[in-house]
Amino acid sequence: MSDPVRIAVTGAAGQIGYALLFRIASGAMLGNDQDIELKLLEISPAMDALRGVVMEVEDCAFPLVKKVITTDQPEVAFEGVDIAMLVGSRPRGPGMERNDLLAANGAIFTAQGKALNDQAAKHVKVLVVGNPANTNCLIAQHNAPDLDPANFTAMTKLDHNRAVAQLSHKVQAAVGDIEGLAIWGNHSSTMFPDLLGATINSKPALDAVSQAWYEEDYIPSIQQRGAAIIQARGSSSAASAANAAVEHVREWVSGSERVTSMGVFSKGEYDTTDGLIFSYPVTVSNGVHKVVENRELNAFAQAKIKATEAELIEERDTVAHLL
Repeated sequence: MSDPVRIAVTGAAGQIGYALLFRIASGAMLGNDQDIELKLLEISPAMDALRGVVMEVEDCAFPLVKKVITTDQPEVAFEGVDIAMLVGSRPRGPGMERNDLLAANGAIFTAQGKALNDQAAKHVKVLVVGNPANTNCLIAQHNAPDLDPANFTAMTKLDHNRAVAQLSHKVQAAVGDIEGLAIWGNHSSTMFPDLLGATINSKPALDAVSQAWYEEDYIPSIQQRGAAIIQARGSSSAASAANAAVEHVREWVSGSERVTSMGVFSKGEYDTTDGLIFSYPVTVSNGVHKVVENRELNAFAQAKIKATEAELIEERDTVAHLL
């Protein structure tokens, strides 16, 4: 066994946090030979609920879990952490617009960014799950000026998985036979699921489907999948989100030669605006994510990417006073 990895999880008593913790503790994220310490952050009114979650973690007797710390203070939760999974965020309430949601979460991610800057290990890997994830991530990143912007990522792995699964159903292929698919832009209804570089059993994916299905059925179904799940089960997609978070961090730590999707700090790749948290096709090696280069994009794809970029620019401008 190696030295424990310190993992912070915010919103740890929430639905996603509850689904996530047991996966982490079992070794599904970092492997069966990696000891861990869990540092769990919640808001003060949820601390009793968090205590119950910790009791369940204890009752599982996970061999890898060496310590569990609970707190309502970001400075305590992020002290010395190697991985920070920012799951907790203010949900959209009745009558709230997206801008209202951005404003409500701004204070949360400003404080968490400052605490990460002051307390976390300089190599910390930060994954933002709480929505609106891209711009929450941007707020946290800007409030951590001593950390490398590449340390901050937003989760679009759930969208990536949804896109793979829906294509798999359509063409009756195994999910493992699909490669090269990518999600561009914002984790929102403007995201662009890109099949141009995707293959099914090494053959172009777009040869297996019609352009009409791709544009009129497939893309909207991925963009609206979260809303469809809420309508069907009465609450949000907690288990699949937790699974995607586990996979995102596992790929970031252990590497992924296959193309995956991550929201990362943009440097103008593919003529996108510098300084956004933008989802690209990436590969990962030695703990470093890299945007895939020279991916072919036709006029349709470029227009979709510009649309989701425009939304991210609008969100950035809305929270400019926090950056």
